[in-house]
Amino acid sequence: MRMLISGSTGLIGTALIECMQHHDHEMVRLVRPGTRIGAGSARLSGDEKSVPWNPASTTIDSAADGADAVVHLAGASIAGGRWTAARKRELRASRVAATRNLVTALGALRRPPKIFVAASAIGIYGSRGSEELTESSAPGNDFLAHLTREWETESAHAADFGARTVLLRFGVILASGGGALPRMALPFRLGVGGRIGSGRQWISWIAIEDVIGIIRYALATGLLSGSANVVAPAPVTNAEFAATLGRVLHRPAILPTPAIALRLAFGEMADALLLSSQRVYPNKVQHLGYTHLHPELEEALRSELGKSR
Repeated sequence: MRMLISGSTGLIGTALIECMQHHDHEMVRLVRPGTRIGAGSARLSGDEKSVPWNPASTTIDSAADGADAVVHLAGASIAGGRWTAARKRELRASRVAATRNLVTALGALRRPPKIFVAASAIGIYGSRGSEELTESSAPGNDFLAHLTREWETESAHAADFGARTVLLRFGVILASGGGALPRMALPFRLGVGGRIGSGRQWISWIAIEDVIGIIRYALATGLLSGSANVVAPAPVTNAEFAATLGRVLHRPAILPTPAIALRLAFGEMADALLLSSQRVYPNKVQHLGYTHLHPELEEALRSELGKSR
């Protein structure tokens, strides 16, 4: 399979390249202007393969023609700073506008891709307390929910040129090499870890190995299309997460972070990312037969952090 990947230098893209190039797939980066492939990014075997891609353009280099699949992971980090008006415009441009332009460019190729797998997020559901959420649940009403819904709408247009389109709604990804887990673990390593806010909010998490497993499953399984929750089957409350992380690291988990302090520090982003409650289940991939490698939190944390019992 010849596969184009946007966002190839990020957490998921790096892990995906490392995995897929060992399974006789041709991996090709979609490279934006000014992108540098750093030492921490996965290197492609043989000569570095890339196709120029400008997210602001509705055209793409002809070298993209004939790819079997596209995995679209690009987008500015949601947690990259306070959500000022300018930051919100940047987030929307990097997801909604960039995806619209990419889909338009791919559709104009002589041989468009047959599969389009795109990143999305469980942020589409908003904060829903203890409500059990599946792919059929209605979207939320906050900024992140609206942004994610617009993002998915643009990705879904890949079906217009005949591609089987899969929208992967990622939960909190647990990986030792980046993302949320190192930031979560740091206070515990320093002995000042604990729950966030009330601790009653639900966290829908997933190990990076299962993220890659589900992407591979999405590429290979013709029955999977539309939205799919990429989370473990056992969400936990924030208090449970803190207690489990403390136990794995052999550190106390007794110092809570007050919600008011988070709101003062991060504004709207605190409510959307740190204090929101999303109890999400991966119904679609489970019903199609995907088996999680790390279904339980403690085992997943021990695997990522290299901590035996």
